[in-house]
Formats: sequence, C-alpha cells, structure tokens
Amino acid sequence: MAASAARGAVALRTRIGRRVAFVRKIPWTAASSELREHFAQFGHVRKCTVPFDKETGFHRGMGWVHFSSEEDLQNALQQEKHIIDGVKLHIQARRPKVLQGGQTSDEEKDI
Repeated sequence: MAASAARGAVALRTRIGRRVAFVRKIPWTAASSELREHFAQFGHVRKCTVPFDKETGFHRGMGWVHFSSEEDLQNALQQEKHIIDGVKLHIQARRPKVLQGGQTSDEEKDI
C-alpha cells in the first residue's frame, strides 16, 4: 500500500510539473505581476515565481509560470515572441527531474 501511495504522489507531482514554464531574460523593471499579466493571455496562470537576490534586492532575471492546464502552457510555448518592457523573454517547458538510474519523473517504473 505504501508503494501505491508513493506512486500516486510521484504521478501528482509529475502532472503538476508539466504545466510549468521556465522564463529567462526577464527585465529588471518587471515583477511577477507583469509576468502574470503577460502570460494570462494564453490561459489561466496559477502562480508566478520570480526569485530575488537578497544582497542586491533585484530579481535574478528568471522565473517560473505555473499554468492551470497543459493546453495553457502549450499556447504560451507556441507563441514566437514574448516581450515585456521591450525585452524578449526566453521561455521553455520545465524539464522533468532526473531520478536515480537515469529515470525521469515522467517515466513509469516497471514492476
């Protein structure tokens, strides 16, 4: 039963993880609210995360956009140019983490 619960937890994390876009080259003038506003045109945005550097007080120029559905994420990825404050953003789907033995979180374990 514990193995079944663990597989369910991994499956849940996998499904949630697939709907995340990694965004680079965010201009220093933009915050998570601008990121949310921009990506809302492609679907429902659940969460935007833009980490800040404690020493400088500025964000690090990258972040994550969590979409409600895979379709919303794909809509955003299909757009060629994402521009905020005159700066072209670089966006890609978040890649699955690699687990032990080279297995990714997207792969099912053969039992």
